[in-house]
Amino acid sequence: MIERYSDHAANERTFLAWVRTAIAIMAFGFLVEKFDLFLQIADKSFAGRAPTVGGQVVGNVAGLLLIALGGATMVLAIIRFRRTARDIDSTEKRPGTGERMDVALMGLLIVLGGALFVYLSYTLISHF
Repeated sequence: MIERYSDHAANERTFLAWVRTAIAIMAFGFLVEKFDLFLQIADKSFAGRAPTVGGQVVGNVAGLLLIALGGATMVLAIIRFRRTARDIDSTEKRPGTGERMDVALMGLLIVLGGALFVYLSYTLISHF
């Protein structure tokens, strides 16, 4: 039997939750990256106007940033998993890891989400 098995199992479940979140962020980044293709197809059938080049650049940059943020989240998950596993097996008391990185990633997601909201709002309003 593995010593402190329930703690290690909880650590692994947390790691897998972080991995799922990272994959979702990356998939959403890919969706945002390719959203201009949908707009081009929709414009041909509705108004006949092509999306602006500036809007396409914003969508592409936001999509690539989300994909990179998903990759950074994956790296953070690996670091946290290994550090927590080492702390579980340690006999000495160690301070908590803190939450600065978590708050920083959440802040980036909020900023990117706000930028995407403005971009999509502008895109939809400009089509009508």
